[in-house]
Amino acid sequence: MSVSVDAMSVEASASPANEPTEELRPHAEDAFAAELAALAAQDDRPRPARWKLSPWAVATYLLGGTLPDGTVITPKYVGPRRLVEVAVTTLATDRALLLLGVPGTAKTWVSEHLAAAVSGDSTLLVQGTAGTPEEAIRYGWNYAQLLANGPSRDALVPSPVMRAMAEGMTARVEELTRIPADVQDSLITILSEKTLPIPELGQEVQAVRGFNIIATANDRDRGVNDLSSALRRRFNTVVLPLPDSVEAEVDIVSRRVDQIGRSLDLPAVPEGVDEIRRVVTVFRELRDGITSDGRTKLKSPSGTLSTAEAISVVTNGLALAAHFGDGVLRAGDVAAGILGAVVRDPAADRVIWQEYLEAVVRERDDWKDFYRACREVSA
Repeated sequence: MSVSVDAMSVEASASPANEPTEELRPHAEDAFAAELAALAAQDDRPRPARWKLSPWAVATYLLGGTLPDGTVITPKYVGPRRLVEVAVTTLATDRALLLLGVPGTAKTWVSEHLAAAVSGDSTLLVQGTAGTPEEAIRYGWNYAQLLANGPSRDALVPSPVMRAMAEGMTARVEELTRIPADVQDSLITILSEKTLPIPELGQEVQAVRGFNIIATANDRDRGVNDLSSALRRRFNTVVLPLPDSVEAEVDIVSRRVDQIGRSLDLPAVPEGVDEIRRVVTVFRELRDGITSDGRTKLKSPSGTLSTAEAISVVTNGLALAAHFGDGVLRAGDVAAGILGAVVRDPAADRVIWQEYLEAVVRERDDWKDFYRACREVSA
């Protein structure tokens, strides 16, 4: 016997893409509602069951482009097109998608935008932590009703995954390898049989067409709660790489800081592009263990120095420039943020940072202001 799960309808006023809203961080389907609507209006390609857009339109939404009517779709992800195409195609099959990569490779960002483009709703989310219970993936109970009336449909509290199964939508599971192994394995039956048993009621929820799961996992979490071979086989894995060049990473940081800055009324990014390039260069050189010209080998600190951290450093620097400076991003505005990102281990990382300052930054003629600012905050 199967049981249906009623959809919870939440009304939200969608705002045009890239326009400031009252929400500090609108969901993707709200922040880019105008772009999604434009794509849907001109999308004449076949769409899988219950998809809001065709696979081609979903890929265009993520990678950006210009539609026949002149509408510009802004890139949400800057990276290899083929990876995005494989990810989208995976979701069009009955196979779940696992986005894998080191911290800061936009796994969560891509997951959210894929769900928004495919299902029009990115909020069916399970956030993985060491304390995530099985109920977060399967279902829970309203204990007041359970005690009063015993097990019943009214007492059952569906998880985001259960709702996605019943409604033919995309569920997201973030940081899958952070979830305890026995809880992870509750996904096996869901992914293989497309069924979620409810033994207390003698019922089950069967997935309808359109259902799928996007999970994310961190490369550096291997050994925390490794996926069982049975669970891993049920995912198609797409590895999201770090940006392959300084220019690509500068572009990513600039775009994201610009989006975040508009919501916070911060200065425009073009005023600080030189400092963005410096932040990205420092992070890449320390991350790679070698200078960009290949001449000097470096020790890498314990932190990840990801693109996401670079975005955070620059955003904080823009806030300093706006509230305590002249509105132009300068070396002194990003120096403290870089120090905080690099020096995670006060003993070992501080030595690595000081060596980098003296051996690399100090020798660059056009980095004198940056060197002085970093020395000042490092003292």
